[in-house]
Amino acid sequence: MPAQGRLREMMNMPRGGARNRSGPPVDPTSGRSDRRGLSFTALPAEGYIGEIPDFPLPGPTDREIEVWGSLWRTPQAAAWSVQSWRWLNVADLVRLQVRGEAHDAPVNIATVVRQLRADLGLTPAGLKENGWTIAEDQVGARRDDKASEPRKSSRDRLKVVGGDD
Repeated sequence: MPAQGRLREMMNMPRGGARNRSGPPVDPTSGRSDRRGLSFTALPAEGYIGEIPDFPLPGPTDREIEVWGSLWRTPQAAAWSVQSWRWLNVADLVRLQVRGEAHDAPVNIATVVRQLRADLGLTPAGLKENGWTIAEDQVGARRDDKASEPRKSSRDRLKVVGGDD
């Protein structure tokens, strides 16, 4: 057995297999997902409407509080609200995103911001990785469909009944 194989065996390291973001993305509507019992948590399309927690890092700026508040109105915040361990990650994203807005910001901040956004489910890939999906706003869709229908006058809705005299 080659030295690397023995080392891997001694350390109980996996040889390969599924890794995060490897292979085609999971399709929650596929038969395979059904057989595996995979289901995605639907997040509210209208966003999180609960109470916004206090910013957990010291000395927040006005801009950080503004970005913090806007992130807490996203659909993903509905999941974060019950996962308080994510709040520091959201705060890190806020702080780095605001820092990245400065003209003299280090280039690598954009990379870290992009990674945090994915980790927090703020990208399509991040949503799938977290097992989330944005629910369709069916009430709003029906409202829009109804608004697009031509309105009929009460005269148009009346049915003329013919009488045979």
